Amino acid sequence: MNFQNTTYIIMGGTGGMGLSSALALKAQGAKVLVVGRTEQSCQEALQSLGSDALALAGDASEPETIQKAIVMAHSNFGTITGLFHVAGGSGRKFGDGPLHELTLEGWNKTLDMNLTSLMLSNRAMIEYFLSHKKAGMILNMGSVLGYSPSPKYFVTHAYAAAKSAAIGFTKSIAAYYASHNICVNLIAPSLFETPMAQRAMEDDKIQHFLKSKQPLDGGRPGKPEDITNAVLMFLAPDSNFITGQVLAVDGGWAISEGQYE
Repeated sequence: MNFQNTTYIIMGGTGGMGLSSALALKAQGAKVLVVGRTEQSCQEALQSLGSDALALAGDASEPETIQKAIVMAHSNFGTITGLFHVAGGSGRKFGDGPLHELTLEGWNKTLDMNLTSLMLSNRAMIEYFLSHKKAGMILNMGSVLGYSPSPKYFVTHAYAAAKSAAIGFTKSIAAYYASHNICVNLIAPSLFETPMAQRAMEDDKIQHFLKSKQPLDGGRPGKPEDITNAVLMFLAPDSNFITGQVLAVDGGWAISEGQYE
């Protein structure tokens, strides 16, 4: 995979799987711009990425954020090769949960964070590729919960709806823009060691459940670096014959029953 003279925007790239992917892209010779929620997270990411990377603070669910990122990346690095949309999060604190407890705020906020933000970044990048008459790569972050529910410990119905919709959205735009040589794919991870997963990481019962639910490599949570090979494969310019695909990076989650006791 040749990443020389390439540039990528990573929405949600200042921590967790986004930052790990940015580091992997940069190690391969790519230029990267990461977008995070706060100035502090951006500065911390730049300490890891180095002075030749760029960072932008902004809310991914606001349309001006991705527009600023595109202008910033293009003016500093040249033609943009691809986008990795990682930005999203749990809506539990806003009221996401089982349907009979799900609040309207929880529904709206969860879809805003996980689906509206993805639509905005994808739309802006499609417009960029079309206006520059360039091929391009878009990779979206989904979740196994979009198609493989776990009702006892992971009950957030708005989040599952958003991640399921992300699959349909990805496949739909992949089909429509394939003739423009724009590749659009999605990665669906299981439980990974990220800030969003702190609740599950601190729960002994959930950790025991993982032993049989995602049994690869001893039955452990994923680490951010576990996803980077898949990210590099999908974002590499040489991967220009792959589109509309959903790849689970889940330690065996979707094919395992999971034992509670």
